[in-house]
Amino acid sequence: MASTLADINSQIKKHDEQIAQLRKQAEDLRNQERAGVIEELRKKIAEFGLTASDLKLGGRGAAVKRSAGAAAPKAAAKYRGPTGETWSGGRGRKPRWVTEALAAGKSLSDYEIK
Repeated sequence: MASTLADINSQIKKHDEQIAQLRKQAEDLRNQERAGVIEELRKKIAEFGLTASDLKLGGRGAAVKRSAGAAAPKAAAKYRGPTGETWSGGRGRKPRWVTEALAAGKSLSDYEIK
């Protein structure tokens, strides 16, 4: 097996071209299959009179939207600030009073609600 580097590079190039052709064929076949599936689904949708809401296709997260008045549940307060403000200790950014207290050398345990 006395191949030269040029021979090996030539074989690699030939195989790369074959790989590219095979990938193109695979993509074409997938697009044909996809078109068939879409057509079949359209026929079934028309046959059964289905709507986007029946299929839960109302957009991102449409199936899990909260009702208009529903808010995220409140977490119980774990810390109380010097002027009465509270913080649950984990949702979102730390409140300004917490970051200022920590920068001043205080500890969260100083503000724990007991």
